[in-house]
Amino acid sequence: MPLDLIPAPKRLPLFWLFFGLTLGFFAVFNWLDQPLHTSAAPSGIVSYELAGSPEAANAMLASWDGSARLSVAFGLGFDFLFMPIYATALSLSVLLAADRRRGEVWSALGKALGWGAFLATGFDAVENISLFHILLNGAFSPMPQLAFWCASIKFTLLIGGIVYALWGLFRQ
Repeated sequence: MPLDLIPAPKRLPLFWLFFGLTLGFFAVFNWLDQPLHTSAAPSGIVSYELAGSPEAANAMLASWDGSARLSVAFGLGFDFLFMPIYATALSLSVLLAADRRRGEVWSALGKALGWGAFLATGFDAVENISLFHILLNGAFSPMPQLAFWCASIKFTLLIGGIVYALWGLFRQ
């Protein structure tokens, strides 16, 4: 696992630190996301990430005024600071869950998901670059499709890690 070198007694305090930072970043993103909720983008930035087609992405762009577009640009840039924070928090939670249960399959899955949290940041970065490109140039293939697939893989990896961590926490 990526954070195996962290001594066991330091893992939980570090988790709480990175979890707190993650919640702080989420609060900022929630604030930035408010002007992005339109009929074309009912879920705000998530709608934009998962638009999947030039038509849907362009409809979202058309529904946002200059202030909303500035929120998108700032949020996408700010996300690059957030990526190592959420990946570290999630990877630590997976490591803590793996420490609570033993077994080859459980351990192998934990290792994969621990690395998956950091792999998700790579997909997040490509997604953000695609979304910046759309924001600046309009939506043309393959950018909305690339953003969609990167976001889908990112969300799958992150949800897998969260489920693993919660399962490890609540199942003895």
